[in-house]
Amino acid sequence: MAKLPLPAEENLSPGHMGCPGCGACIAMRLALKALGKRTILAIPACCWAVMPGVYPYNSIDVPVLFTAFETAAASASGIRAALDVRGIKDVNVVAWAGDGGTLDIGIQALSGAVERRDDIIYVCYDNEAYMNTGIQRSSSTPIGAWTTTTPGGSTGNWKREPKKSGVEIMVAHRIPYAATACVSYPEDFVRKLQKAASIRGPKYIQVLCPCPPGWKSDPEKTITIGRLAVESCMWPMYEVENGVYTVRKPAKRKPVSEYLMMQGRFRHLKEEDIEMIQKLVDEEWELLLKKEEMSQREKPADSRGP
Repeated sequence: MAKLPLPAEENLSPGHMGCPGCGACIAMRLALKALGKRTILAIPACCWAVMPGVYPYNSIDVPVLFTAFETAAASASGIRAALDVRGIKDVNVVAWAGDGGTLDIGIQALSGAVERRDDIIYVCYDNEAYMNTGIQRSSSTPIGAWTTTTPGGSTGNWKREPKKSGVEIMVAHRIPYAATACVSYPEDFVRKLQKAASIRGPKYIQVLCPCPPGWKSDPEKTITIGRLAVESCMWPMYEVENGVYTVRKPAKRKPVSEYLMMQGRFRHLKEEDIEMIQKLVDEEWELLLKKEEMSQREKPADSRGP
């Protein structure tokens, strides 16, 4: 796939309060490049409720509605409805929330907005735990990870449940467009956001955002770790448009151990634990490829690509 040049426009000013190497900051900068100034954000309690700055300072150069933890999607739906009443159609309404505010606390509002076919873009920046309140486990925390509520090490009580799939939940809602992305692949993320903006109805993008404090990783390695997540298929990159899957295949798959061992949150794992995770990832990857094969086969002939 040919690389697209990133838009030059900047709508995130320097001086925000994000940590060094924060993947969520990279995601916001790219999103505002992709969507431009005609954008309104609805942000619930999450890292991005803090990172814009202390009032009256603000690093985000588009209108923002800060809202309650569970209401990002509902607030975005309200903004969309108000704009529609005024006949304003050229504004991107974006709900921007972390994985806890999306897949745990906010999933009811998200499900309702998608079921109603509200014309919003929902971006879940996924740093795989409740990072701004102390690195507690979320349903998006991957199996094997240490968090402060799933302490590993000598207790062995690390996260035992597989990561919840936000995209598959949205596909079950028959959403027009859903995709995964990763900040280590900026052109891909920008392209998916711009595609989402061109489609009417609800759109959902879940972008993987490495978090150095929560993942116990080197801030300088944020991009490298994100790439390893994709290359090992721990984080499959794919999009689903009207039920048709398109999967990005790594040129050469890497073992999950390369990804896991770059992060302190996995360093307690034994060899047999890593083998178990590798087997789980392999099974999920094969299932995803089968979904792509089946959906492409059923796709109308006149809409198939080259």
